[in-house]
Amino acid sequence: MFKALNPLLHSQLRLSIMSLLISLESAEFTYLLEQTGATKGNLSVQLTKLKEAGYITVEKSFKNNYPLTTCKITPKGFDAFEKYVEALKGYIDKEKP
Repeated sequence: MFKALNPLLHSQLRLSIMSLLISLESAEFTYLLEQTGATKGNLSVQLTKLKEAGYITVEKSFKNNYPLTTCKITPKGFDAFEKYVEALKGYIDKEKP
């Protein structure tokens, strides 16, 4: 029996964001933008969805008088990501007939 995949993490862009944040203490919006190749608007929408789910925190501040948005994965997000990866492994590791 296959485990259900978390639909919030099953989106390519949200999965990319979580994959980047899982190994970083935090990441700036511009870094995520460069790494994912997303548009500013789409990245912003997906970050909001992850924030609303409690998977990431988003901190807004200023650096040299410019707005700075920093994202960080939460323990809930880390747990959700690990469960997603485990469920995905179940699809990959199934014995072939």
